[in-house]
Amino acid sequence: MKHLDLFSGIGGFALAAKWAGIETVGFCEIEEFPRKVLEKNFPGVPIHHDIRELNGEEYAGIDIVTGGYPCQPFSVAGKRKGEKDDRHLWPEMLRVITQARPTWVVCENVSGHITMGLDTVLTDLEKEGYSARAVVIPACAVNAEHQRNRVWIIGNANSSDAARVKRPDRKNFHIEKRHASENVEARSFGVAELGAREVTFRATTYAESLRELDGIPDRVDRLKSLGNAIVPQVAYEILTAIKSC
Repeated sequence: MKHLDLFSGIGGFALAAKWAGIETVGFCEIEEFPRKVLEKNFPGVPIHHDIRELNGEEYAGIDIVTGGYPCQPFSVAGKRKGEKDDRHLWPEMLRVITQARPTWVVCENVSGHITMGLDTVLTDLEKEGYSARAVVIPACAVNAEHQRNRVWIIGNANSSDAARVKRPDRKNFHIEKRHASENVEARSFGVAELGAREVTFRATTYAESLRELDGIPDRVDRLKSLGNAIVPQVAYEILTAIKSC
């Protein structure tokens, strides 16, 4: 299977794909520091700089397109401008998906997306012939030592365009989110539903990543990149389940 990674960051989806035996054939990342990390860890894989300039037809028929499109328009830590935010780039990801027509689409975003914008994303995918569902899977589901609730959107191309998967309403999303919050010790939450094995993961703490006050080059860029990164162990479980279909 082949994989196009949008909004790549430091390569969380690509790392998960590598673990799952899926080949990443293209990146798209606008920030310079994460591109350096991608060049180092995935040499030879093309890196597109701006999704607004990426022609999805270059990847027509690819198996999987992934992307953690910018969360700032939806995050409760921001002003929640939604579609009015300059960083609202879901329409660009949708354009690439429409052009490339992948078999699978996997997206990741913050839990604040549930009450702002998620219905639009699911509807957009369904209009393009994808059966789409969303689940909340926290980092602790793969034994991370922090919660980090995130919305994972999974879409599958419906070639017959017949049966569409009915998407859950917001009430169901809130139930899933609350369950994840109240059941931190249930490390297999979300993962067990995907029928995949549990992966042990120890979260890197701020102190561990800092090491020394003057001992790490590009410290600010590194911390920013880690903060924006997905949890690859969660993505691995999803991609492994996809590969087994």
